[in-house]
Amino acid sequence: MIASTSPLITPLNELSVLVMLIFMSAVGTLVNTPVRIRSTGHSISWNETALVMALALAPTPWVVLCTAAGVALASLRLPPIKLAFGVGKNVLMAVGAGATLHAAGWDGLSGDPWLLIPPLAAAYLAAALLDEALAMPVIALASRTPISQHFRNNLDLRIAGYLVRFCVAIGSLLILEADPRLLLAVPPLVLSLHLAYAGRIRQRTEQQVWQRLAQTTDALNVVELDEVLTTAVTRASELFSADEVEVELRETDRVVRGGAEGVSYDGPADESTTVQGAVVPVRLEGHDKTVDVGMLRLRFRGPVKLSEREHYTLYTFASALCTAIRNAQAYAELARVAQAHAHDATHDALTGLPNRRHLLDAGNDHLNQRHADGVTALVLIDLNHFKEVNDTLGHTAGDQMLAAVAERLRAAAHAEDLVARLGGDEFAVLLRALPAPAVAAHRTETLLAALHEPFDIDGMRLNVEASGGIAAAPATGGMVELLRRADVAMYQAKRAGQRLASYASARDTADLGRLTLGGDLTRAVADHEFTVKFQPIVELGTGKVIAAEALARWRHPTHGMIDPLRFLETVERSGLLPAFAEAILDQALIAAGTWRDAGFDVPVAVNVSPRSLLDTRFPGSVLARLRAHDLPPDRLILELTETLTLSQLDVVDQVLTRLRDAGIRLALDDFGTGYSSLSLLSRIPVHQLKIDRSFVTAMESSTEAAAIIRSTLDLGRSLDLAVVAEGVEREAQRRTLWELGCTAGQGHLFARPLPAGTLLAALQRGTGDRTGCLAVALHDAGAVVRLPQGRRQGGRGRHQPA
Repeated sequence: MIASTSPLITPLNELSVLVMLIFMSAVGTLVNTPVRIRSTGHSISWNETALVMALALAPTPWVVLCTAAGVALASLRLPPIKLAFGVGKNVLMAVGAGATLHAAGWDGLSGDPWLLIPPLAAAYLAAALLDEALAMPVIALASRTPISQHFRNNLDLRIAGYLVRFCVAIGSLLILEADPRLLLAVPPLVLSLHLAYAGRIRQRTEQQVWQRLAQTTDALNVVELDEVLTTAVTRASELFSADEVEVELRETDRVVRGGAEGVSYDGPADESTTVQGAVVPVRLEGHDKTVDVGMLRLRFRGPVKLSEREHYTLYTFASALCTAIRNAQAYAELARVAQAHAHDATHDALTGLPNRRHLLDAGNDHLNQRHADGVTALVLIDLNHFKEVNDTLGHTAGDQMLAAVAERLRAAAHAEDLVARLGGDEFAVLLRALPAPAVAAHRTETLLAALHEPFDIDGMRLNVEASGGIAAAPATGGMVELLRRADVAMYQAKRAGQRLASYASARDTADLGRLTLGGDLTRAVADHEFTVKFQPIVELGTGKVIAAEALARWRHPTHGMIDPLRFLETVERSGLLPAFAEAILDQALIAAGTWRDAGFDVPVAVNVSPRSLLDTRFPGSVLARLRAHDLPPDRLILELTETLTLSQLDVVDQVLTRLRDAGIRLALDDFGTGYSSLSLLSRIPVHQLKIDRSFVTAMESSTEAAAIIRSTLDLGRSLDLAVVAEGVEREAQRRTLWELGCTAGQGHLFARPLPAGTLLAALQRGTGDRTGCLAVALHDAGAVVRLPQGRRQGGRGRHQPA
C-alpha cells in the first residue's frame, strides 16, 4: 500500500481513508452556490477546500484518484460533457495544488501548527487560480460573453469566499490534529458559512438586477419607438442573461430581435430566428392587462429555468416596456397629426403643392442663407382664360385641370426648385442656384412647354395657355419684393400679349424715381442731354475691331449720368420716341462717318425699341439719316430685343422687310434670354446673333450656360449667321469662345464704352504695330491653326459684322 504522509492517517484503515477522501470531494462539489450565465450554469463550490484538506492528510496520488471519483459521483446528473469537464478540472486542480505543496517542502501535519499555513496557503492559491483559469474561459465561450466580464463580476465576494474557505480548511486540520472529536463542529460551521455566502451572493445579484432594471426602465422613457425597441432588446439581453431578445408588435406585425451587441433583425414577423433552444415568452399587456401590445420573448441556446425572482423581474420589465411602447406610439400619432396640420397649413389641399405662406417662408430662408450658391429667381405662371373652363365644364373639371397643371410643373422643375400654388390659377416656381440670371428664361420656357400638350379632362382634350413673369432676387426686400416684381412682370406679359416677360425696373410703375424723370424728357431732347458711347466689337482671333455698339446715356443736369433702364421705358411712352431715336441714330452715324474718314470702316450697331417697329415711318427715317451722313446701309446694324413678340404683327413684318431689303443688317440682341428666339428667327432672317453676357460670365462654372453657348453657335453655323459674345472680360473667356467657333465678342477685356473720339484714338493707336486692333492675336500671322471641329472655315460670310 501507499505510505501516508500524515501521522494521523497511519493507524487508520487505508480503505477508510479513501472513502473519506472521496466523500470530502463529493461534498465539496455538492455544496455550491449556482449562478446562471445565459443558458450556461456556473457554481461556486468548496472543492478547493476539500482538496487542500485531502492533500494535507493523504498523498497526492490518492487525492487525485479520490477527487476524480468524488466529483464524478456528485455530478452523475449532469450531461456527459459537463461531467467530464468537472472531473478534468478538479483533477488538474489536485495535481497543481499537490505539486505546489510538495515544492513548498510539505512533510505532514506534525510540527508547529503555524508552519502549516504557508505551504497550505500556496497549495490553496494554486487550486483557486486553476479553478478560475479553467472555468472562466469555458463559461465565456459557452455563453459568448467577454472573459474579463466574468473575472470582474463579484470579484470581491469571490476573494472573500476563498479566504473564508481557506480558514475553514486550516481550522479543520488544526482541530483534527488536536482532537478529532471536535470535527463534529465543522459541518455545522461549514453549512452556516455556505448559507451566509450564498445569501450574500443572491443579495448582491438581486441588487444588481434591480439596479439594471431601474436603469433599463429609465432608458425606455423615450418618445421614438425605434429607440424604445432597440433599448428593450439590448438591455433585456443583459438583464436576463439571454442569448436573444425578441419584441413582437401585434398591430404592425413587426418583430425586432437582438442582443447586447444591438439589433440583428427588424422586419415582418414571418422571419424565423436562428437562436434555437429554450424560449421564455411574456405578453406585453401592462398592469391592467386590458391592452395587448404584443409579445416579449427571451431565447436561450440551451435549457433554462428562470428563478422566481427572475420571473418577477421579467413581468416588471414587460409592463414597463408595454407602457413605453404605448407612449411612443401615442407620441408618434401626435407627431403625425401635428405634421399633417403643419403640412396642411403650408400646402395647397387640391394640388399638394406648397402654398403662398410656404413659398414666402422657404424663399426668405434661402435668401437669408445664400452666399455663393448662384442666382435666385421667381417665376409666376398664370393660366389664361381658366375661368372659361370653370364656367363651361364646372369646378370639378377646373380642379382636375389645376391638379394636372401642378403635376406637370412639378415634373418639369429641377430638384432644387420650389413649385407652389398661390391660389386660383396662379402658380409660382422659385428657381434656386441658377448659374446666371438669363438661365431663368430657359428654365421658364421648359415649364411653359410642359403645359403645351393638351390635357385630358372628363374625356375631352383641352389646351392651356399661360403667361409667365420672371424676376431675379433683389438685394433688399426679400421674398415680398421678389414676388411683387414677378407679379409686375407677369402682368406686363399679359398686357403686351406676350407669353413671357422679365422684370425690368424701367417698366415698373412703382418706381416713383423713374416717373419724376418724365417731365424732363422734352428739355433733354431739345438740349441734347442724351449722348452716345461706343463699345467696340472685336474679332476674337485677331483682336481687330469689326464694329461698335452705340449705347445711349442721359447726362442729367441734376441727377448726373442716368442708366438707360431707368429712362427708356419712359421715353417709349412719352411720345418723344421718334425724336429720341433720331438723336441717337444721328450721333451713331456721325461717329461711323468720322471713323471712315480716318481710315477705319467700322459699322455701327444701334438698339431699336420694339415700339419703333410699329411706326411705318421708321424705315424712311433711318434711310434718310443714312443718306444725310453719306453712309451705305450695310454700315448700320439694328439690334432687336429677343422679347420682340410684336413681330407677329403684320406692320412689324412690313417695317423689318423694308429695312432688310434696303441693305440694313439686323441682329438679335441678348439671344438666349427670351422664349421667342426660334420663332423670331423663322420670321425675321437676321444676320447676327448676340449671346447674352450672363452666359459668358457663367460658362466656365456652369455646364448649363456652356451648353446654351454651344447650341447658339451651332445654330449660327447652320443658319449662316454671325455670332457675337457679349461680356467678354477675361482672356480665358476669349480663347474658349474662339475655340468653340465664336468669331466676335465685346466686353471690358477689349474696351469699356467710350466716346467716339476716344475710340478713334484707340483704333489709331492699336496694339503693337497693328492699328485697328485692341487685343493681341491668338495666333501669329501666317501660322497654321487647327480650327475646332465644326468651325466654319474660309473667309467671312456675307452676314459677318464687318
